[in-house]
Amino acid sequence: MKIAYIPEDAPFNEDQRAWIAGFLAGLHSKLSLNIAAVPPVSASSASRPPLRILYGTQTGNAESVAGDAAAAAKAKGFDVTVSGLDEIALDQFAGLKHVLIITSTYGEGEMPDNAELFWEALSGALAPRLEGLSYGVLALGDTSYDGFCQAGKLIDTRLEQLGANRIIARADCDVDYEAQAAEWVQNAVGSLVPLSGASGSDGAPPPSTVARSGWTRKHPFFAQLVVNRVLSGPGSGKEIRHYEFALADSGIAYEAGDALGVIAENDPALVEAIAEHFRVSADTLVDGEPLGELLGRRYEISTPSKDLLSEVESRAESEEFSHVLRGGVKEALERWLYGKDVLDILRIGGDALSLEEFVGLLKPLQHRAYSISSSPLAHPDRIHLTVASVRYLSTGRERGGVCSTFLADRAASGKIFLQPNKSFRVPDDDAPMIMVGPGTGVAPFRAFLQEREQRGARGRNWLFFGDQRREHDYIYADELADWQSSGLLTHLDLAFSRDQAEKVYVQTRMLEKGAELFAWLQDGGHFYVCGDAARMAKDVDAALHVVIARHGGLDEAAATEYVNTLKREKRYVRDVY
Repeated sequence: MKIAYIPEDAPFNEDQRAWIAGFLAGLHSKLSLNIAAVPPVSASSASRPPLRILYGTQTGNAESVAGDAAAAAKAKGFDVTVSGLDEIALDQFAGLKHVLIITSTYGEGEMPDNAELFWEALSGALAPRLEGLSYGVLALGDTSYDGFCQAGKLIDTRLEQLGANRIIARADCDVDYEAQAAEWVQNAVGSLVPLSGASGSDGAPPPSTVARSGWTRKHPFFAQLVVNRVLSGPGSGKEIRHYEFALADSGIAYEAGDALGVIAENDPALVEAIAEHFRVSADTLVDGEPLGELLGRRYEISTPSKDLLSEVESRAESEEFSHVLRGGVKEALERWLYGKDVLDILRIGGDALSLEEFVGLLKPLQHRAYSISSSPLAHPDRIHLTVASVRYLSTGRERGGVCSTFLADRAASGKIFLQPNKSFRVPDDDAPMIMVGPGTGVAPFRAFLQEREQRGARGRNWLFFGDQRREHDYIYADELADWQSSGLLTHLDLAFSRDQAEKVYVQTRMLEKGAELFAWLQDGGHFYVCGDAARMAKDVDAALHVVIARHGGLDEAAATEYVNTLKREKRYVRDVY
């Protein structure tokens, strides 16, 4: 090893030369002592080109596909690193050569939470040129929403604008994404092999989703529903129920913060009414299968598909329907569709449709995901759910939420599968934990508190909970009171909006306790939110910004950066729907 020296013509005085000479001598000594400890790079490791797989996810689907992509790429000779989009800085991203991005879309065309900061940087005016980057984007979405796969579309377009080389066309996957995603992954990895110098040799085949996790949406576990009890009071405007599924010998190992996918069945009364509309029985065969089976278990008949809406409108003579569907005003269409199901649409002008045409216009019936409200440390053999039953009367017919009323009224068992949420986890035992979960949003925080109780964690815990009326809507009141008495709950702040003339919400309580809330954040506190995304979560986020600005003495820009830092450090996470 050569010893560094100072050239004679270097512009240093004698004191500077002496200091630098001593520094270099010491550095040489340390390098000489430690060089033998540096492990040599193996030929096999050096020959495996790096591939970065990044995902943006809200419910875990994109992360799962990223795991499948990693297995496929490793089998082709790549050295793979998988991480969330929020785990890479833009300057680091700009230095990559080969990247696959797999992202879902949240809400109405928005970035999922863990892709938000990455997108802000990538779409900014200071984003670097990316001519050295080869990439592919896989987008997961739902055609029921106007912003179908919008997050993936935006990222794909922006990378192209910045000069990156697209090695495979973007795939936009609907809710039945598995087969299309698997094909895209194989094609994407195959396209990268000649570009990267990967061996391309097939190693061990990538593990199937079933082999990795045991039970999936396509292969669910049939579990007994052993507890079904009402939590809300008789005078409540809501019907909130507590459920417990027995895990038996399923091998399902869940964690506090995970969600449970439940595969529901449609209301038999609605199935029968649709069959009557077509003047056939539920036993009538459509493509070789009974209509009752198709409408009961296979297809979505509560929320009309866009294809059905368009087809019926083209045949119906309804000026109102045509106006709202073709008018281009999203809010007007949503208001008009509110509470309407497939039968309502058929009655507008679906008589011209044949039964086969009608079935071909339906979307597959999707599972519903619910935040798990138990900890495996407290309940290893059961999974608890906290669900509000959706019920309403419209045009003389009783209506209900597909899965919530299936569980409440008809299920003695159910097909379930785990949806891990690795970003929504209980913090380290010593970290302060702030939880905001009104209504059924308290579900994962009941699990968090059970977890901390079982661990004997020393970290402080603060829960903001609320609903409409304390007398009827204070669910799990006894448990929360016990945790408060035992000291597990350091603070319990309640907000019942209709118990007084002026509405009081969880964000109201946050603002009232702003000084201490900010102090908890300064002490390393983690901030969690669960519940309604459209209103509550946005109001809570706004209140958090106000608290930080007011009690941190920060302007708006600095408060936003403080919040963004919390997100980067995974200390501000949300489970919203």
